[in-house]
Amino acid sequence: MLHVERGGNGPLLVLLHGLGATGEVWQDVVKDWEGSWLVPDLPGHGRSAAIDRYSFGSFAAAVANEIPREPVTIVGHSLGGVVGLTLASGWFGVEVTTCVGVGIKVQWTDEELQKAAALAAKPGKVFATEEEAVERASKMAGVPLQHGVSEVDGGWAPSLDMRAFGVGRPDMAGLIMAAQAHVVLAAGENDPMSPQEHLRELVPEPVMFPGAGHNVHVESPSSLRTVLAQLAT
Repeated sequence: MLHVERGGNGPLLVLLHGLGATGEVWQDVVKDWEGSWLVPDLPGHGRSAAIDRYSFGSFAAAVANEIPREPVTIVGHSLGGVVGLTLASGWFGVEVTTCVGVGIKVQWTDEELQKAAALAAKPGKVFATEEEAVERASKMAGVPLQHGVSEVDGGWAPSLDMRAFGVGRPDMAGLIMAAQAHVVLAAGENDPMSPQEHLRELVPEPVMFPGAGHNVHVESPSSLRTVLAQLAT
């Protein structure tokens, strides 16, 4: 089961967080959103249960079960952006009209993939205090978290299922080709994981957020809301 937060009225916006984070990272984006919104914790993250196997398809299938059968806009950050593109294919019964992928890492070296696989094989760390676990969870997510830990035998641990790091390299070109939605790729201009030249190999005009790094939705939520408002018109 997924932990899902919902609110608002009107056209639906679905927001998908990145690897290691939780839905709470969208709180400053949705607070002034004119419409309805749906924000899940992805499987194995935050307050959502772990699953047997992590793939972009298994993430998408879990999220699809929570989305009403109506046209939706999806905004996904990093891993969430790839999950959004997977949903935009229509393979999971979700009608996506626009999919915005923010800060997606589109190029991977073999060394980076090996490092991710090694992380996926490691057991989660247990800490003596909740504060230490929160610090660790926030470090893995790259943003401050409050709901990314749980109490376990022997102390506290980040809620992230480490096996999620093994999700692998996304076939971005294939996903974009398969998408039945308007696709927008975006990133902060200072995002080392998603540089403009990499995005331009996939789309002619990626949206770049001036002065922002990898976590635009946390660093400058108003900038993201402005882009969404422009897309809506």
